[in-house]
Amino acid sequence: MEVRALSGSVEIIGIRGMPIIRPGDDLASMIVEGAKKMGVGIKDGDVIVVTHVAVARAEGKIIQLKDIEPSDLAKRIAEEAGKDPRHVEVVLRESRSIVRMQNGIIISKTKHGIVCANAGVDASNASEDESVVTLPDDPDLSAKKIREGIERLTGSRVAVIISDTQGRPFRRGVVNVAIGCSGIQPLWDRRGELDLFGRALRSKITCVADELCSAAELVIGQAAEGIPVAIIRGYRYLRGEVPASVILRDRNEDLFV
Repeated sequence: MEVRALSGSVEIIGIRGMPIIRPGDDLASMIVEGAKKMGVGIKDGDVIVVTHVAVARAEGKIIQLKDIEPSDLAKRIAEEAGKDPRHVEVVLRESRSIVRMQNGIIISKTKHGIVCANAGVDASNASEDESVVTLPDDPDLSAKKIREGIERLTGSRVAVIISDTQGRPFRRGVVNVAIGCSGIQPLWDRRGELDLFGRALRSKITCVADELCSAAELVIGQAAEGIPVAIIRGYRYLRGEVPASVILRDRNEDLFV
């Protein structure tokens, strides 16, 4: 068991002024240049949180709805849910299975094993025309490539987390969570540590990757802010190359599905 001290304070810096991301763009160089222009740079130990839409756009995961021919199943679901059948068709293609569908909301399990609304298919900030973006094919690999690019350009050791916005059972509102990471251990297992009264913690496993993504959302926003990247500075984390998939519960551990 490795015990570490919590950070006394952290700084969250949204990188402003980044151009609209196009397919083929080098996100690592754009992030480094954006941080340089703001005068904050990239420092050792920084955690870089990047929205999945930014990554998906750079990787060309933009789908024009005019090119989609919806299936009969998509049409039936769209009629029940009050959605565009072409959008529903993309959701079906990105889904391993449909978990729940009610009140116009489609909860599905993605190819990555993530349970979320609409398989992560997003129309917001996708493009000016009728298009949607899907999740990156391999968010952990995307995070690794960005991290390696930033470290090569700056010489600083950093962590990179790819974030997405998701809801939670029995709670209103959405929060940013991690769907990919590199350079950081996403879970902090504190079992065995002692509390204030000397009792050993028995089930305390903190998902620091999700916490960092939620913190980053405070400056990234969800609408027209135009800030796809945030730097979290001063947080003490454990380095490692552990995939974000370890965050997902196995079905036999899930009390809701």
